[in-house]
Amino acid sequence: MTRKHGRLACAALGALALLGAATMANAGDERPLWKDADACLEARVRDLVSRMTLEEKAAQLRDSAPAIPRLDLPQYEYWSEALHGVAVSGRATVFPQAIGLAATFDPELMLRVSTVIGDEVRAKYTEALARTGKVERFHGLTMFSPNINLFRDPRWGRGQETYGEDPFLTARMGVAFVKGLQGDDPRYLKVAATAKHYAVHSGPEPERHRFDAKVSLREMRETYLPAFEALVREAHVASVMCAYNAVNGQPACASEDLLHRFLRGEWGFDGYVVSDCDAVNNIWRPKEHRYVEAAWEGAGIALRRGTDLECGDGYKNLAEAVRRGYLAEQDLDRALFRVLSSRFRLGLFDPPASVKWAGIPASENDTPAHRRLALDAAREWKQDRIEVATAD
Repeated sequence: MTRKHGRLACAALGALALLGAATMANAGDERPLWKDADACLEARVRDLVSRMTLEEKAAQLRDSAPAIPRLDLPQYEYWSEALHGVAVSGRATVFPQAIGLAATFDPELMLRVSTVIGDEVRAKYTEALARTGKVERFHGLTMFSPNINLFRDPRWGRGQETYGEDPFLTARMGVAFVKGLQGDDPRYLKVAATAKHYAVHSGPEPERHRFDAKVSLREMRETYLPAFEALVREAHVASVMCAYNAVNGQPACASEDLLHRFLRGEWGFDGYVVSDCDAVNNIWRPKEHRYVEAAWEGAGIALRRGTDLECGDGYKNLAEAVRRGYLAEQDLDRALFRVLSSRFRLGLFDPPASVKWAGIPASENDTPAHRRLALDAAREWKQDRIEVATAD
C-alpha cells in the first residue's frame, strides 16, 4: 500500500468513526478506537472528537484543557516554555539566551543544545506526571518556543528571545532548534515546538496589543515570513503562535493572509495554530483592535479563520458563537482535530513502552554532560565576539 492509499484508508476509518462512535458507546464498547495504539492517527482523533459534546469541544480548545472523566480523557496544559532551556519548572540546564546562541552562527551546535533541552523536557514531564498525576503549567510537552521574530526595534522588550535581525540566520537557527526539540522519530514527537509570534511582531512593547503593522507583500516575503516558512517546510514544526498585533488591517489571529494564504495554502502547514496569550480578546476589545463588536464574535472569527487553540479565556465564548449561528460545530471539530493530533503524536495515549521518548529518566535533567555543553555554547559565543573585536 502506498503512503497516499494509507492516508485514504485512514481517512475512511475516521469517517466511519464519526458515524459509529455513539453506537459503540451505547453498546458498551470497552475499547474505543481512539485508545487503540495500533489504529491510524486520523481515525483515532476523529473517534475521540466525535464522542464530545459542544461544550466539551470548546473547553478542549483552550490552553488549560480540562479532563473529561466520562471519556477517560486526562487534562492537559499546553503552556510551557523552553527558549534556552526548560523554563519555570525547577532546576534545568541553562544555555545562553537565544540571542547569544544565534551569535555562535552554528546551527549544528544549536541542534545539540535543543536536543538536550528536548530530553530535559521529557524527563521533567515524566517526573511531574509521576509526582502529581497531572500535567501542570510549565511541565508539559508543548513548548511555546522558539521565538523567530526579527529584532528590528530596541523598544521591544523581548529581543533577547530572538536570533537577531537577519531572516536567513533566524531561519537556520530556528530549523535546528525545532529539529532537536521534536526529535527524529517518524511516529512520535519528543516535544511539540511552537514557532512564534506570527507575524511582523516587534516594536514598542506598550503598543503590541493594538499595533497594526503595515507591510508590503515584498517585505513580508523577503523579511518577515522566511523563517516561519522554513520551520514549517523543513522542520515540520508542530504549532505556530499567532501574534498580538494586526497585520495590514487584520488581527494576526484572524488574518486571512497569514493563516490561510501563506501558512496553510502556500506552505501546506498541517499542525495547529495557537494564539498568544489573550490575543483572541484583543480582536474585539475597544482599547485594542476592535475588529468585531462582541466577545463571541472575536472568538468565532479567530477560530473560523484558523486559530485552533487559545491561550487565554476568549474561547469560553465559542459555544455561544455556535448557538448564534456564527460558527458551525464542524469548525470546532476541525480545530480540535489539529490540536488533539499533537497529543497523539506525543504518545500521550499510548503505552509508554511503545513511545521512544517516554523512557528518558528524571536523572537526564541537568547532567554534567549537559552543563559542559552549555559551557561550550557560552565559550563559542565569547570566542566569536573576541575574534570580531580583534578584527576591528
